[in-house]
Amino acid sequence: MTRGKLPLGIQNFEELRKGGYLYADKTDMVWQIANGDKYNFLSRPRRFGKSLLVSTLQCYFEGKKELFEGLKIMELEKDWLKRPVIHFSMNLGGSDAESLYHYLDDTLTKYEEIYGKRATEATLSNRFTGIIERAYQQSGEQVAVLVDEYDAPLQHSYLTDKHERCRNLYRDFFTGLKDYGYCIKCVFLTGITKFTQISLFSVLNTLSNISFYNCYATICGLTKEEILENLKDEIQVLAAQKKWDIDQTMHELKDMYDGYHFSESLQGVYNPFSVICALKERRLRPYWIASGATEMLPKILTNFEKDVETLDGSLIDMDYIETADISKDNPKLVLYQLGFLTIKDVIGEAYRLGFPNREVNGFPPLR
Repeated sequence: MTRGKLPLGIQNFEELRKGGYLYADKTDMVWQIANGDKYNFLSRPRRFGKSLLVSTLQCYFEGKKELFEGLKIMELEKDWLKRPVIHFSMNLGGSDAESLYHYLDDTLTKYEEIYGKRATEATLSNRFTGIIERAYQQSGEQVAVLVDEYDAPLQHSYLTDKHERCRNLYRDFFTGLKDYGYCIKCVFLTGITKFTQISLFSVLNTLSNISFYNCYATICGLTKEEILENLKDEIQVLAAQKKWDIDQTMHELKDMYDGYHFSESLQGVYNPFSVICALKERRLRPYWIASGATEMLPKILTNFEKDVETLDGSLIDMDYIETADISKDNPKLVLYQLGFLTIKDVIGEAYRLGFPNREVNGFPPLR
């Protein structure tokens, strides 16, 4: 992090850097994603910094070198090419097929004003791939396609009569990404859960699910080292407020907000939203829980409330958790993806799951 203001609610990298907000420097990992596999998917719980990560990637692909001065990426990137970027924020896509269609239509129209449109491009899918092709031809550089919170409309409509139409719309819309791979530098998608029966996962059979890669285990969230090194002043203020010493303050923060592991390396991260809120308000409260659980949680827990406590310490197959579709019949998988369970240990070819910390452990539906 560089010294500055606490970035509560800041999801735009350019705003964060120009506004003098604190930033945990993840740009070495940003560079690796941008220059690694062509198609990538990252799953993390809500409010863990996925949107800021996507925004950082966008600024990198747009060649905004000045925003990265002093960060790790400056040692890795030498060319700073400016590429076309097509960015979708699916949180704006609504909860039904009509709202999703209108959002995609409006977004494509914005890019067509830049790159043009053929009269024969009647469907959303054809318009999308037409934009990609023309952006590549006009710029001479391969395109970056960034899709943030791809699963938001699918989560909102899950287990309703609107879900199938949303899923069909997705299946049609993303079909062309594979065929136009020669125009594309990077496709990067974020989300919470996997809905494999859409073209993102069935057509893009080369999609790399980097969610469990050791090298990206800390790309979202705050490590203990990042907190100690860069938030020392804020920790001292909290310690004085509570009449604790620094060791006790760190112990309390760890007990309340630490404990998330996203790979077999078991590299831990703290919930960044709750840590920032706690340091800003100088009180330890369940901020992440109080900010509102995803709509999927009550749908999943309806049939499993009596079984939730038994999931603490339960095992789940590595291959299953890394590849399986969302399932209303397996609360372990969904609660892990939502952030209410995390990896506690590796037992052979299985993960042992458990509640990450006191904030989650005290959440009423889990008790």
